[in-house]
Amino acid sequence: MGYSSATVAPSTEPGDYSVRITDLPAQDRPRERLRDKGAGSLSNAELLAILVRTGSKGRSALHVAQKLLENRDLHGLVRSSIADLKRVPGVGDAKATEIAAAIELGKRIAALAPEARPVVNAPEDAVNLLMPDMRFLVVEEFRMVMLDSRNNVLGVEHVSTGTADSSMAHPRDVFRPAIAANAVAVIVAHNHPGGSAEPSAEDRSVTRRLADAGALIGIDVLDHIIIGDGRWTSMKRIKAMG
Repeated sequence: MGYSSATVAPSTEPGDYSVRITDLPAQDRPRERLRDKGAGSLSNAELLAILVRTGSKGRSALHVAQKLLENRDLHGLVRSSIADLKRVPGVGDAKATEIAAAIELGKRIAALAPEARPVVNAPEDAVNLLMPDMRFLVVEEFRMVMLDSRNNVLGVEHVSTGTADSSMAHPRDVFRPAIAANAVAVIVAHNHPGGSAEPSAEDRSVTRRLADAGALIGIDVLDHIIIGDGRWTSMKRIKAMG
């Protein structure tokens, strides 16, 4: 239903490294392998070791990278704060901030659209715009995609942080920036940090409330997207907009 108005091979993680990277044969060092064979040939820990760069006493960069991934997968790494990263031996302020910066850059690259002003014609378009970042949020956030008369994206607005109840998604907070941007329509969205995309009774109530308010002021609420971890629900698709 539209709106009217690379496969990555799994990698095998290396074991617990204690040998120095400089002691490895040149063809086995992460930097050299990336240069000669491409980034896709490296495991998650080896890619992370390039960011870590140096180890500490008794620990190589590969060892530190493996420890960073030991009790968390890549999803966990993305959700980790700088303080969380620094709890791993061998990771200080500099390494933690560099890793956090690389993760944020990756999320922004993943969110890039092929055009400067992407077009949202279906729920999938909105999901592609929002999912790369919102799936990893550890608290609920309410956001809004603002559209012009041709469904070009005018911007994505952060509305509130907390829970997607009526107080966190008040119509005045939603429509004030939409009016300022001369938006003709909006798509609202919020995430479920637990990973589920199943709408709650409150989600349905908020959806109807915003749709009614939008009708009064002349800004169509085209959809309310519920975002989980890699899954999503379109309230328009399940006919909860009326």
